[in-house]
Amino acid sequence: MKLATYKDGSRDGQLVVVSRDLTTAHYATGIATRMQQLLDDWNFMSPQLEDLFHTLNSGKARHAFPFNPQQCMAPLPRAYQWADGSAYLNHVALVLEARKVEVPANFDQDPLIYQGGSDDFLGPCDPVVCRDAAFGIDFEAELAVITADVPMAATPDEALEGIRLVMIANDVSLRNLVHAELTKGFGFFQSKPATAFSPVAVTLNELGDAWDKGRLHLTMQSTWNGRKVGLCEAGPEMTFHFGQLIAHMCKTRNVRAGTIVGSGTVSNQGVEVNGQKDWPKGYSCIAEKRAIETILDGQPRTEYMQFGDTIRIEMKGLNGESVFGAIEQQVVPLA
Repeated sequence: MKLATYKDGSRDGQLVVVSRDLTTAHYATGIATRMQQLLDDWNFMSPQLEDLFHTLNSGKARHAFPFNPQQCMAPLPRAYQWADGSAYLNHVALVLEARKVEVPANFDQDPLIYQGGSDDFLGPCDPVVCRDAAFGIDFEAELAVITADVPMAATPDEALEGIRLVMIANDVSLRNLVHAELTKGFGFFQSKPATAFSPVAVTLNELGDAWDKGRLHLTMQSTWNGRKVGLCEAGPEMTFHFGQLIAHMCKTRNVRAGTIVGSGTVSNQGVEVNGQKDWPKGYSCIAEKRAIETILDGQPRTEYMQFGDTIRIEMKGLNGESVFGAIEQQVVPLA
């Protein structure tokens, strides 16, 4: 099934069930009013919502209405935890190479994860608000999952069983604030403002064969100011699948229902063309494009986002239809 949260003036919004083709919706009132309610009592509530989903798709839901992504908050508007990984090691390798920093010895054995802010997510069409364009505003096209309870010491296979929903995300970064934070030895904070999520979150059974053991084999499309800059394959080059990311978190703690885990920037390796490196799939964040330019030419040419810029992030299924709906945002100054 596909689920969204509609704005109603409250912090947590109203849970709605959305049709497979993203054209119609129905309030889940009477079953669950909020996404967190569903996650806390999944085994009881999800079968009822699945029934409503099937009724909606058959055109027989009496109180259905046209689905409007502009009315959406993030599917889970605030979460107990937002932990973002870096599962695509090609992205990390490119950034480190551009900085002339050696790749760590345990690079491909131990996932990178940072703890993000989870109290103030953005809806898919909410603007990216920034105080100063000089902060280096960047989009990051990512996958994300929402979990059930996953116990401490869970294995990757056990962790996969705890995944309830899948989304896409724009994990906004302020690149020019990153260096000063990381050199202090603690990690991201000011450089990671509010993250935006897709209009809908989707259960694994809706993804079919595209979902395979913690990886989603679909193409992440990124369109910056109307120009398609990324068509990155999300499945084959995901070094750490979601089960491994969640199990890494569970090494020292329980993960509770309502935790969101991100994949990090979807990234594909370059290929050799006539003796030169090329990246035909493009990029899912500007920092990676700048890293490629630095590796090839000694310095970056592409500027970060400016006020008025737009970003669209979307994934389409094998049938060509949008799976999660599109994240469509504009960068605006703080009023």
